[in-house]
Amino acid sequence: MALRPILVAPDPVLKQKSKPVEGGVTDAHRALMDDMLETMYDAPGIGLAAIQVGEPLRIIVMDLAKEGEPPAPRYFVNPEITWASDELFSYEEGCLSVPDIYDDVERPARVKLRYLNYQGEQIEEEAEGLYAVCIQHEMDHLEGVLFIDHLSRLKREKALSKLKKARKEAAL
Repeated sequence: MALRPILVAPDPVLKQKSKPVEGGVTDAHRALMDDMLETMYDAPGIGLAAIQVGEPLRIIVMDLAKEGEPPAPRYFVNPEITWASDELFSYEEGCLSVPDIYDDVERPARVKLRYLNYQGEQIEEEAEGLYAVCIQHEMDHLEGVLFIDHLSRLKREKALSKLKKARKEAAL
């Protein structure tokens, strides 16, 4: 396992649409997921999409275990949302690719999803609460969408300006 650099907005790679994993889950995909998980824990974060480490593949890792609980890593290959509730849920989101920016985003409160797990088995399940928020947030990454793209134009421009300023200061 290895730590990988996390891309930060406005890196244009983050706007790429990720490609489906073809031919099932391989050892190379599992090695990528292991690296992603280690990178996410180190950051620290609760979810990470492969595109955030420069790999345009439809792969996500997540761990929603609370502090003090044992790790509960989850792996999603080629995830798809097959149903979303009309009921909405607002949650203050943040993102490892948009550091130090947090804002409320409204998303469907519940979703049904289908994906391949770490072993390549197809899973279908329903998600709600933080799990639903997190999977939708990470799946947005697979489409080249950041959580700040859900904000008003003014809030999005303010967030990007703050990121650019921080990048300039870090370069000094």
